[in-house]
Amino acid sequence: MISIHQLYKTYHRGTESVEAVSGIDLEIQRGEFVVILGPSGGGKSTLLNLIGGIDRPTSGTVTINGFALEKASEESLTRFRRDHIGFVFQFYNLLSALNAVENVSLPLMAKGVSFKQANLKAIQILTRVGLEQRLKHLPSELSGGEQQRVAIARSIIAAPELILADEPTGDLDSRTAEEIITLMHELNQQMGLTFVVATHNLRLAENADRVFELRDGKIQPNHNDKTG
Repeated sequence: MISIHQLYKTYHRGTESVEAVSGIDLEIQRGEFVVILGPSGGGKSTLLNLIGGIDRPTSGTVTINGFALEKASEESLTRFRRDHIGFVFQFYNLLSALNAVENVSLPLMAKGVSFKQANLKAIQILTRVGLEQRLKHLPSELSGGEQQRVAIARSIIAAPELILADEPTGDLDSRTAEEIITLMHELNQQMGLTFVVATHNLRLAENADRVFELRDGKIQPNHNDKTG
């Protein structure tokens, strides 16, 4: 599903060049749950941004279902992200003035779905992630774990094939993090969604299909085996 070849991303800070991603080769199959482990500053977020088409590589290729991200125009890239990729972030990125249903409805409305239909689908998805009692609550009225469930519901409502999650448990206590991990694995297994998760949480790696360690922008050897 995802094919990455000789991927590099270099940032320039004044006279200094920082190679955030350095020569990565990676193949990810449809329906896999893949975890990218590594310390802060190791390149995990940059790699996810490159896979998601949020950032452009300095060199190398990222191909998703035959679509070459590095060759795409901004317009076609935006459309591809909207139709095929869901994003989950550490700090949820919910709109504070909108309730749970309204936040989750946004991706469908961006695709031209009517307000009524988008809201009905949002209620269905929120119920699936265990928030049927929180539909009309604003983000400020929800716990961190509930906000992350809303964010996950928003990421899957438009039926993407790929979910990219950047430190999805990083702002949660251990019990709530465990609930979010379980939810993501359930969605992976029940819906066949491909997950690529960047994290420093070793618990997320325990039931992943494959785990890669990323340090200094490079995939480390002997960390791409099946973990259970």
